[in-house]
Amino acid sequence: MLEILRVTFPFFALVLCGYGAARLKFLPLEAIPGLNGFVLFFSLPCMLFRFGADTPIAQLLDAGVFFTYSFCALLIVAFSIAISLNARIRWNDASLGALVAAFPNTGFMGVPLLVALLGAQAVGPAIVTIVVDMVITSSLCVALSRMDAAGQHGAAVAARKALAGVLRNPMPWAISLGAAFSFWNLELIGPVNKTVSLLADAASPVALFTIGAVLARSQMLAHERPHGALRTVDYLPISLIKLVLHPVLVLLVGLTAIQWGLPIEPFALQVMVLVAALPSASNVSLLAERLGADNGRIARIILVTTAVAFLTFSGAVAFFKA
Repeated sequence: MLEILRVTFPFFALVLCGYGAARLKFLPLEAIPGLNGFVLFFSLPCMLFRFGADTPIAQLLDAGVFFTYSFCALLIVAFSIAISLNARIRWNDASLGALVAAFPNTGFMGVPLLVALLGAQAVGPAIVTIVVDMVITSSLCVALSRMDAAGQHGAAVAARKALAGVLRNPMPWAISLGAAFSFWNLELIGPVNKTVSLLADAASPVALFTIGAVLARSQMLAHERPHGALRTVDYLPISLIKLVLHPVLVLLVGLTAIQWGLPIEPFALQVMVLVAALPSASNVSLLAERLGADNGRIARIILVTTAVAFLTFSGAVAFFKA
């Protein structure tokens, strides 16, 4: 366990550094969107492209991983919405809560952490889960979030906007381009490859630092919540779903799929479970702001899962090591 914590601690320590920098005002809150933009549009796409180009194409097209992880994500979304809907939490807040329950922080945190723990062979299954979360889970939850205005063509408009959002997101394009390079055995020319490598190397530390800063900003602006005081029952169940139910569900469904003869490698199942055990994706907070959802609730779920995941994620790794 101590060896596992030695690997995971620096990743969570960088999140804490970003949190402390924002809380102590070393980092202006106005600078946080700039950091987020650098990670999302420059460094992270370069990292995902490099991983995709270096990964055998068969691992990037693993149907067993794709359908197993998709099925579990849809179950988590359905269950989260079912237990969240009430007189105060309607479709918008329930759907964004479901997204934060089913969408792990794979891009910003998971890929570099899994490579550090399991080696480069973990990249293939992890990238498949990113595609599922970016294309299927996110689009579904955004469309469902407009159900409150379904009578005013809200759901149809939301579905189109969700698809447009996927097309504008650079991460799926970076993964696709990397897969193309892997399939045709292409390589970037020297200076371009060096530029991509420099940006890719910056992705992990800057992304982790930015996660902490985003969480701190949400805490500092919590007094501006228009929805009144946040109740524990509004965020704790979703946090438990993310950290406990999601990885357990992926493990059980994956083991069942293997028994039924589906082509899923045990190592790929291990990667899927560890991806599911990651904390919630921090970019859901930005999406909640744009869609007018209760971002204070979303930010609290992300904060709780990120803090507790230091122990729960390390425990999941120890489970497989044992």
